[in-house]
Amino acid sequence: MTVPSGPESVLELRVLLVDSHPEIWRQLEVRGSTSLGQVHGVLQVAFGWEDAHLHRFSDSDPFAPLRPIDGEIPETLQWLPKQWCEEPGDRAEEDCSLDQLLARGSGMAFYEYDFGDSWLHRIELISRRPATKTAPRARLLGGARRGPLEDSGGMPGFEEILDSLADPAHPEHIEHSAWVAERIGTNEPFNPGFLDVEAINRQLLWSCKDDLARGSKPDYS
Repeated sequence: MTVPSGPESVLELRVLLVDSHPEIWRQLEVRGSTSLGQVHGVLQVAFGWEDAHLHRFSDSDPFAPLRPIDGEIPETLQWLPKQWCEEPGDRAEEDCSLDQLLARGSGMAFYEYDFGDSWLHRIELISRRPATKTAPRARLLGGARRGPLEDSGGMPGFEEILDSLADPAHPEHIEHSAWVAERIGTNEPFNPGFLDVEAINRQLLWSCKDDLARGSKPDYS
């Protein structure tokens, strides 16, 4: 594995929620030295997740058919919180940086959240630039649409909920409307196209301060 060396870099990423139509995506800047455990926190904020389920990172699509290389099936690795590592292919996410993961996958990686609903995110490296001392650990540049609601049944379930919300005559309109209102804490109409970049960046800033308070300091070299 070739890991970029030298001064700290800021990585521009495009993170797409796989199988979302219209696409749900985020454009982020994240320091390359950020541990995968911290990247997990960044993605939770960026997509509006609540960190209520299991997650993992991988250097290739975890659902793609495995193809032999030189007659052998390559080892499938995944990065999880250290306390969840049980299988031979498990690695601790705390011990791997974003730079290291993307180097393994030639600029691409995957993040799965909630193994039941299986929200799979494809992470693509767009560009790299030297970091300045004032650069935040993570920053949202833009994106499209709000993230799906927790426990909505994966993309098919979420799309069904959106269809029922949009049609007062839908047989599940009342039930889904009540469920969504309870989820988001308001009876205001649910707008799946809304994305508040400024609010997300405020949350990212506070999450970084929480990391510093716990002693997890970014590398400013």
